[in-house]
Amino acid sequence: MRNFRFKDFEISHITKRNLKNSYIQIGADANIIVKTPKVSEAFVLQLLESKEGWIRKRITQASTIQKPRLQDEVLLFGAIISIDAHEVQSLQKSLQSVSVDENKKIVHHYNKFYNLYAHEHLLMRLNHFSFIMKLPYKEMRIKKLKSRWGSCDSLARITFNQELIKVKKELIDYVVVHELAHLVHMNHSPEFHALVRSYLPDADTLRKELKAISLHKLSFDD
Repeated sequence: MRNFRFKDFEISHITKRNLKNSYIQIGADANIIVKTPKVSEAFVLQLLESKEGWIRKRITQASTIQKPRLQDEVLLFGAIISIDAHEVQSLQKSLQSVSVDENKKIVHHYNKFYNLYAHEHLLMRLNHFSFIMKLPYKEMRIKKLKSRWGSCDSLARITFNQELIKVKKELIDYVVVHELAHLVHMNHSPEFHALVRSYLPDADTLRKELKAISLHKLSFDD
């Protein structure tokens, strides 16, 4: 990353070889980030010059209230992925017809993308561990939860937080095994934790890592 001044702005320039296009991002504290493929310094200056009016307008908006906006990256499995990447093509396509001012539509498309990804991956991992643990469940649901990663009720219905798809796969597996273990122990007794550790030996470390993650910071529309 290279930092420099452009007129009265502080600019951070990030070069990513896999990018197809160039982007200017205005942060919540009005910081300006330019992301480009490998280009010349003259190209970056010309880009900033052509977008100066837009930059000043966005900085003014950022000083009042931050609204959901089109982003050039998504958080998936604990990694930041360019919206140009193959995994994110469905989201990129759905956002093409959305204006930057259509906040509700932006939130809808991002949440739909994460929900579909969560259903696919979590169902696969739930069925995998359900077979290994010999613990059948009745139903899997995906919801946006405010304060928990998942739950399991007495009817063997397992609910996962949609935001789980944004954390590392190892942490997702921990939550899956955790909820399946509740089919045996509807508590957090030593026996419950022993059952989880029998399938995930590093469960204690994973649990601490998961607790350190803020659900509020992961959520797109909070």
